[in-house]
Amino acid sequence: MSNEQIIDALRKEGMRITKQRKIVADIIAENDGASCKDICCMVRKSDESIGTATVYRMIKVLEDIGVVERIDMIKLH
Repeated sequence: MSNEQIIDALRKEGMRITKQRKIVADIIAENDGASCKDICCMVRKSDESIGTATVYRMIKVLEDIGVVERIDMIKLH
């Protein structure tokens, strides 16, 4: 999914599009399949003012609206 699609989905949910959300959206769009931790590290490298909680909240919102999907790496036998 492109960063424009992510931003459009956030707008449809009534969310403001801040500089921080744009940065997180760009990184998620460019790194399909990256873990939350990896995304957080990339975001912090891009802009140190963005906190870990902000990144995780954004990922949770995107997950809740169906933009991203959580993949559990542990399979129960």
